[in-house]
Amino acid sequence: MYKYFTSESVAAGHPDKICDQISDAIVDAAISQDPCSRVAVETLVTKNRMVIAGELTTKASLDYKKIAQGVIKRLGYTNKKFEFSPESDIQVYIHEQSPEISADVNTGGAGDQGMMFGYAVGETPELMPLPISIAHKLVEKLDAVREKKIIPYLRPDGKSEVTFEYKNNKPKSLERVVLAACHEENISNFQLKEDLLKFVVLPVLETFGLKTPKEDLIVNGGGIWITPGPATDTGVTGRKIIVDSYGAFGRVGGGAFSGKDPTKMDRSAAYAARFLAKNIVAAQLAEMAEVQIAYVIGQRDPLVKAVNCFGTEKKKVSIIESFAWNLMDLSVNGILAALDLRKPIYEKTASYGHFGRDCFPWEKLAS
Repeated sequence: MYKYFTSESVAAGHPDKICDQISDAIVDAAISQDPCSRVAVETLVTKNRMVIAGELTTKASLDYKKIAQGVIKRLGYTNKKFEFSPESDIQVYIHEQSPEISADVNTGGAGDQGMMFGYAVGETPELMPLPISIAHKLVEKLDAVREKKIIPYLRPDGKSEVTFEYKNNKPKSLERVVLAACHEENISNFQLKEDLLKFVVLPVLETFGLKTPKEDLIVNGGGIWITPGPATDTGVTGRKIIVDSYGAFGRVGGGAFSGKDPTKMDRSAAYAARFLAKNIVAAQLAEMAEVQIAYVIGQRDPLVKAVNCFGTEKKKVSIIESFAWNLMDLSVNGILAALDLRKPIYEKTASYGHFGRDCFPWEKLAS
């Protein structure tokens, strides 16, 4: 374990997260009308322009532009000064899923090959690593104080970064908090830092039983930031897989989650692996656990399944594995049924992390 470990998160209005939420809003819209919809949609945003592309096989009738415009408006991109708004040019390139892939999925096979990981550690009540948990809460609070006009001069977009010192594989002390926040003109960095410390940083840290001196908070290290979103930073679906998962604790399979229906194992098997890992730690079988599952396209059952507890196991690994594999049928249809994944729950996953929030079925503990 590193002596110091840093994780980051991004606000819902970050360009990559705009794309994730639009792609997942399309997934939700399709599943709402047709629970068996097959969706693989990517979004790209830049200055006054958006491209939506991918494959979709569904009985649903979808207005892609209207869905995207609704997300853009919800995220606060309503000022034409931002050079990105619901009136920006939107191009749509959607076609049907490959019939070769579709035939295998129809019989319960995996929609793609790949390996997926789930992770859990007893550093927080939700069994997530502490740095990413705090990083998520900071940007969630940053968005909240903007939307509620507690800090009325904030604009959409922002980032957080949290560094902890670790000792004996456990977080010892909070070393640094970094925030980037977009704001109106004529706001000094001094005022911004004072307001963010008072209304964002200290309230979030208090919920974790922590505090930080002002000198350990860095705000807008590059100076002023007045233009948010795609006009200054192009966004693409699936570029924040470390933010989406465990903040670089544990491994990631490499496949993004957003824009994919749950027959895509990049998504559903990652959720299943988290469910298994969380239950292992919650059952006090280990202090941390990582579960790997791997699939072959078109096949229903995993090619590989394995558990790693990094030497923290309190029972024999064989006992832990038996416990895990008895929690859930890891076939494609088994995961879909156990986690009830054919429901429109995905847009909510696309900001503040896919893991560590009890509103999602893969975060529930087995009864």
